Amino acid sequence: QVQLVESGGGLVQAGGSLTLSCVASEGAFNSYAMAWFRQGSEKERREFVAGINWTGGSTNYADSVQGRFTISEDYFKSTVYLQMNNLKPGDTAVYYCAADHYGKGDHLEYQYDFWGQGTQVTVSS
Repeated sequence: QVQLVESGGGLVQAGGSLTLSCVASEGAFNSYAMAWFRQGSEKERREFVAGINWTGGSTNYADSVQGRFTISEDYFKSTVYLQMNNLKPGDTAVYYCAADHYGKGDHLEYQYDFWGQGTQVTVSS
């Protein structure tokens, strides 16, 4: 069982930056792809934001965040980060961290076995 705990959400003005963190239970980084998803409202589907494969060698991004967001990980801290720059009101959502055993870090939500509780990001115009 992998436990994921997100933090770093908050309220920011459009054009600003935030960095989200997701701490994974010990050992998770050995063999798990990590990704960030977001959900704008309960009525909306959860959408892929960014992912990194289990070796840490490749990353994937949604078109809507390409060039603005960066996913990275610190193996020794068992933490994956999402650096978000030039935030827009459309980025407002609950952001979730997810883990996929030996995964590619891609957009397929059903492949992810473990999820965090989410952290709220609100971007004001």
